[in-house]
Amino acid sequence: MMSVNPQADPTDWLLAEGEPWTRYRTLIDLLGLPEDDPKVQAARQAMLEHPAVQELVAEAAAWPGYPLKRHNDAKHPIYKLSTLADFGLRAEDPGMDEVIAAVMAHQAPEGAFQTIVLVPKAFGGTDKETWTWMLCDAPTLLYALLGFGLGDDERVQAAVEHLVSLVRENGWPCAASPDLGRFRGPGRKADPCPIVNIYALKALSQVPELLDSPATRAGAEMLLWHWEHQSERKIYMFGIGTDFRKLKYPFVWYDILHVADVLSRFPFVHGDPRFQEMVETITAQADENGRYTASSMYRAWKGWSFADKKHPSPWLTFLVLRVVKKAKR
Repeated sequence: MMSVNPQADPTDWLLAEGEPWTRYRTLIDLLGLPEDDPKVQAARQAMLEHPAVQELVAEAAAWPGYPLKRHNDAKHPIYKLSTLADFGLRAEDPGMDEVIAAVMAHQAPEGAFQTIVLVPKAFGGTDKETWTWMLCDAPTLLYALLGFGLGDDERVQAAVEHLVSLVRENGWPCAASPDLGRFRGPGRKADPCPIVNIYALKALSQVPELLDSPATRAGAEMLLWHWEHQSERKIYMFGIGTDFRKLKYPFVWYDILHVADVLSRFPFVHGDPRFQEMVETITAQADENGRYTASSMYRAWKGWSFADKKHPSPWLTFLVLRVVKKAKR
């Protein structure tokens, strides 16, 4: 790996590249400009008008799309929703009313928003398509709705309360709707589930009063503990090896940038040496200009800069710089 020029600052490159979502988030998250700044407003409008973003909105509005059979299916509409939230779309933006109506039309009595899933009988399911929830999908829907600015909606608040109620001392476990009967993911029953903890923390990071709470501290410690003991313990099917260290987006599964991005949202984590080690592992992957290239990609997102393993990605670079900025606070 080439050594990074200590003077390298790719911020101007992020602003100059033709990705309005990257430009918009760079102006806000890295440069600290307010939403009413003319540059921010122009970047935001360009984002909303971009054909790729409009296509994401249309695909998300077709929710639920098709039954979710595996939770690392990057082409599933659930990850179109979370990506739109990552970019910064809001409920009042064009087309988003249809998206939100489709997602909020199905909510379990417990509070979780539902997805159509198909669980094979071999795993305790019914082999039938069912509107239900699992903790490896419901928090992502909640993350998107909160990101769209619906935190004051009573239905969203009920989903937040439900998610918080399921945490244990060692973080969130694999859990699912009672109507799924004996279904449970792999691993020991007492174990937390690493990917569930990422999804849950990402959702709750948008609830100000929960940024430093017993629930979010338990979830963050679970992820930090797993990094600390990576050579000793593989929880469920989630190991921390070579693949985990590859830079990848969208944030679908258990990988280092996803974990670091989520943990960076909690100020109480910033000074933790385990978190700092994660950040150093990521920044070691920069090129000589301080830019980052995907080392793994989801083929379903081919055509986006973050799904290109040959050229630096403005969006991936932005995501890393945002983590680094938070880690220095």
